[in-house]
Amino acid sequence: MVTKMPTPFTMRVIEIIQNIPVGKVSTYGSIARLAGSPRGARQVSWALHSMTEKYALPWHRVINSQGKLVLKSDASCETQKALLEKEGVEVGRNFKVDLKKYLWDGNS
Repeated sequence: MVTKMPTPFTMRVIEIIQNIPVGKVSTYGSIARLAGSPRGARQVSWALHSMTEKYALPWHRVINSQGKLVLKSDASCETQKALLEKEGVEVGRNFKVDLKKYLWDGNS
């Protein structure tokens, strides 16, 4: 079996996601921009989906550009919400985070 190595873009995405601080969130688009591909939000989503377990990524800190948790089920959103709230991030009833307060811009 041949294991495919992640692309340089994917490795950069992994590094960026690993650096999102506790108590902060980032968006798929922000991560794509930081990784050098401003239109690569879907690629970020793919990398997050396929690499989270292998690289122990803090997947729960990545949300959409409107500040919403957008997982496939309410149960998954509840899990993400609980993980974020444990880190001090306030998540509204509609699974929305205040990006003005919690968005990480890539700087420590």
